[in-house]
Amino acid sequence: MDAQHKLKSLLDQLNTVIVGKSSQIQDCVACLLAGGHLLIDDVPGVGKTTLAHALARTFGLQFSRVQFTSDLMPSDLSGVSIYERGKEAFVFHPGPIFAQVLLADEINRASPKTQSALLEAMEEKQVTIEGETRPLPLPFFVIATQNPLDQLGTYALPESQMDRFLMRISLGYPDRMAERELLMGHDRRDIVERLPSLLSHAELHQLQQQVLAVHAADPLLDYVQDLIAATRSGQWFLQGLSPRAGIAVVRASKAQALLSGRAYVAPDDVQAILPQTIAHRLIPVGDSGRGSVEQVRAMLAAVPLP
Repeated sequence: MDAQHKLKSLLDQLNTVIVGKSSQIQDCVACLLAGGHLLIDDVPGVGKTTLAHALARTFGLQFSRVQFTSDLMPSDLSGVSIYERGKEAFVFHPGPIFAQVLLADEINRASPKTQSALLEAMEEKQVTIEGETRPLPLPFFVIATQNPLDQLGTYALPESQMDRFLMRISLGYPDRMAERELLMGHDRRDIVERLPSLLSHAELHQLQQQVLAVHAADPLLDYVQDLIAATRSGQWFLQGLSPRAGIAVVRASKAQALLSGRAYVAPDDVQAILPQTIAHRLIPVGDSGRGSVEQVRAMLAAVPLP
């Protein structure tokens, strides 16, 4: 089966679980194909955790879930060494972070100390425990969910951690037809448990290599640089995008182009992924909040196309 058929079957399967959210699901698939981490930001009960489970099963990846709470310690994530009398030595017991997909559920309910414990893992694909560096399985994805910050018992993620997420999406409430299907249908968790894996590790690696091979022409890169410069102009945002964020935009655009069946990036691909890729990294002018998607769209409309 060629790449386009494989990608279509991936999207079709995920759309049977999360109904009526095809654009958000395409963003999720693009994020994982680009090798990035995903943040799902929404109110409880709209399917964030179900979507993360479905992504892991469909991509054929080993999965673990951690419910973040205020008393969760970094060692609860990474693991600990325990003295075993029979071996007369300390033996390392790996924590749930040693998985190919880590679902960090309600990440903003954990203390800043535990949140920052994820930083090395997300960026370096390794963790340092008791002075020893241990590699994580490959591929390694973090899919984090978080509740809105005005809810009780939440801690805002620091800027450095937000910058490690390639994309942030919101599912939002379902439309009336999709909600009726949910009300009449089977339990989503039962559906997720029965999902077949559609990719082998070799096929996933091959698709990720195809993303890297998607061509970005010079005029397209000029357009991306114009957008980055616009974020730094002070007109829309207090601080502009970093070079790392610019690289993230190009990677996400390449994944979007592959999902659209093209071997080159078009301006449409950049526009399709830009709000999800940069809004969480920016603070709008005159706004104490973070990540105004509307402000990103206003900036997009003001920057001329190549």
